[in-house]
Amino acid sequence: MRHLSPTSANRWLMAIFFATALASCASGGGTKKSPNDYNALLRNAEAELSAGRMEQALVGFNAAAQADPTRKEPWLRSAQLQFDAGNYGRAIVAAEEALKRDPNDKIADSVLTVSGLRVASKSLNRLQSSGALVSDAAQKEARDLATTMRNTMGRDFVLGEESKPQPRPQPKPPSSRPTKKPAKPAAAQPKDDNPFN
Repeated sequence: MRHLSPTSANRWLMAIFFATALASCASGGGTKKSPNDYNALLRNAEAELSAGRMEQALVGFNAAAQADPTRKEPWLRSAQLQFDAGNYGRAIVAAEEALKRDPNDKIADSVLTVSGLRVASKSLNRLQSSGALVSDAAQKEARDLATTMRNTMGRDFVLGEESKPQPRPQPKPPSSRPTKKPAKPAAAQPKDDNPFN
């Protein structure tokens, strides 16, 4: 039996390693999923959601997103679920992923916007209650946010219902029906008890 030198053994090991690596690259590693897998994962996630198991549904939507990374639907559903659960940070992340796949999606855009506003509102309330809003930087950021909201949504929206001037009551228009004449006073009653007089 012939013995291999350390150099030739290393060459053989390297050749086997590269052959294995090439074979795994050529086969795709067995991780590529078909569109049927994506659709099945999406259906299963929706079924979990219908059964009231939100956490399992989120796991299913995540698996569907990994099965077909080009699709926005699993990200959009995750964004909606996270928003409804009050997990605004996670809703923002999922909505941004949906918008990467479809920049014109109105639902993802509104989830992103409203989630961001709720996070900003909570942060401002926390800063105000801790007295941290007295700093110039925090006040400038709050003013910038208010200006952006006023420019986007309108002055009345930012100021709220309380600041709107109350409308004056309108006078009642004259009625077009004829007015009734007052009733005639009753005739004077005779002083005696005889009704035939």
